[in-house]
Amino acid sequence: MNLKALRPLVAEFVATALFVFLGVGSIVANAASNNALGAVGTAAAHGIGMAVLVSMTMAISGGHVNPAVSFGLWVAQKIDAATLGRYVLAQLLGAILGALLAKALFPSGAARVTSLGTPQLAGPVDLFGGIAIEAVLTFFLVSAVFGTAVSAQAPKLGGFGIGLAIFVCALAGGGLTGAAMNPARAFGPALVAWDWHGHVAYWFGPLIGAAAAGALWKFVLLPRDATNLA
Repeated sequence: MNLKALRPLVAEFVATALFVFLGVGSIVANAASNNALGAVGTAAAHGIGMAVLVSMTMAISGGHVNPAVSFGLWVAQKIDAATLGRYVLAQLLGAILGALLAKALFPSGAARVTSLGTPQLAGPVDLFGGIAIEAVLTFFLVSAVFGTAVSAQAPKLGGFGIGLAIFVCALAGGGLTGAAMNPARAFGPALVAWDWHGHVAYWFGPLIGAAAAGALWKFVLLPRDATNLA
């Protein structure tokens, strides 16, 4: 693999590792500080962190940092299947590294209590409800990706529209499912903490929502000359 092909994979790997590290860190730090950050603080850490990471990597890899985003772009035929597979692998490996770094560097007691920031379904939310919530939230997130980054008519916002979408979704759904909207964000901490409670929701929900968003933008909302492979 030449350097040109390797650069976007390294960008996705590093960005996803940093996103998981920051997300896990905000949740563990919140637990360690007796809820000093609160829901708004942890939502902001995820949203602002992603805004910076997407802006940082957009010119290199497109700034996906999320298997669901990559899947939605594949549905819309903005990337091919080989690129999808390589990106998802890089993202998952990055998520594992981010979770390992968080486990090594953050207080162990708070890390155990929070299962290292692994997203969880709240008591009143069953598996199907969790899948539905994650699907709707991810539909909104991936639509934000198309509307602020992919479309030729998108405003020049960098990743900040995407980060704001994550922030809002975290406020709306964080107390119900953790508002992961990102299989890698769920997978890395779940593997390192070995906590798989409701984990299937964090694959099916985001992929369903991403597929719906990708289809909507491909067939209806994108300009006609923007629906071919980039």
